[in-house]
Amino acid sequence: MRAILHLDLDAFFASVEQLDDPGLRGRPVIVGGTSGRGVVCAASYEARRSGVRSAMPTVEARRRCPDGVFLPPRFERYGELSRAVFGIYRRYTPLVEPLSLDEAFLDVTRSRALHGEPGHIARKVKDEVRDGTGLTVSAGVADCKMAAKIASDLGKPDGLVAVPPGTTAAFLEPLPVSRLWGVGKVTEQALRALGITTIGQLARFPEQVLVERFGSQGAHMRALSRGDDPRPVVPDEEAHSVGAEDTFERDQLGEAALLPQLLDQSVRVARRLREAGLRGRVVTLKVKFADFEQLTRRSTLPRPTDDGGEIYRYIREDLARAGLDRPVRLTGVTVSGFDAGEAPKGQLGLFGATPEPAASEGQGKREALNAALDALVGRFGEGAVKPATLAEREPETLRARIRWPTRGGKGGPG
Repeated sequence: MRAILHLDLDAFFASVEQLDDPGLRGRPVIVGGTSGRGVVCAASYEARRSGVRSAMPTVEARRRCPDGVFLPPRFERYGELSRAVFGIYRRYTPLVEPLSLDEAFLDVTRSRALHGEPGHIARKVKDEVRDGTGLTVSAGVADCKMAAKIASDLGKPDGLVAVPPGTTAAFLEPLPVSRLWGVGKVTEQALRALGITTIGQLARFPEQVLVERFGSQGAHMRALSRGDDPRPVVPDEEAHSVGAEDTFERDQLGEAALLPQLLDQSVRVARRLREAGLRGRVVTLKVKFADFEQLTRRSTLPRPTDDGGEIYRYIREDLARAGLDRPVRLTGVTVSGFDAGEAPKGQLGLFGATPEPAASEGQGKREALNAALDALVGRFGEGAVKPATLAEREPETLRARIRWPTRGGKGGPG
């Protein structure tokens, strides 16, 4: 039998803030956009008792929890602790599938001989995370990914729920059908119309009727309800893209207003590319207008890059093709198409794709400059150094929404 763990750090962003500031412990902490147009990224369990949830507008969160402590996110700090936690996971198995900064599947089927039974492994991981970082993690143990995920959710916060091998169907049977992956509000209502409210009822329902009503999704839902989930744990897939996007406090109009924001995003994306050891050749501009209509423009570079200046040059050209006839509420910069081979030599020419004669020397200088800038940011923080054109920007202009490297093939919510 397979042994799958689902591990989920409890209220991760909010817990980090309470960890770093003991004065916040026991208080309702809400992390996210602090402006009137912001949204909640994470809420402590104290805040959740007031009905605050992630993705809720900040205005609504303030109404529900007027005594809450509202804080902007500190993604660099969250990333630091996430890496430490995932390092603990990999002590027990190389088969670690990250879903997000705070959530992962582990396949410990082959780890039992060295580390003990799955429940024991989960307990040891929880203890090491607490001792090593001060954070708590909820764990679910089962013979398939879906049941492990549901088990960890049922045990939150700081819980450990183990589903014994061969009992997955019995474990699922009394639970509401909304617990299944892929069953949202609309699908749940449609199932209720058929008289299906629990997973057990779904498991016993005629498959043909479900297929007629939901198509292939009907057969998939019924299989999951019976504990049939053979999906493997896929370890450390390569990032598909690295990006940053920001929603403005006030809508912006025209290239002159947007270019400084896009330069800032390009620099941030480049820094994260270098941190991940990645270079990409596809640069994508995202623009969302005040009426919520969205457009994207994409450029393919002649060679991969991790340099903010190069990224910005193509983004600026894409912006000129965007047709900015309306106010803009959001922009984003994304780099993808990563090169798996050795980093290319040579520097792009200033006016074209042909390398300049002094390419190697220029490339070396640029890499040395980027390394120096990265070191300053690593020591003094994100705002320690920036292009001169950004020096006069108001600090409250943007509400950052950083998109971390995206990963494919998860088959469930992250």
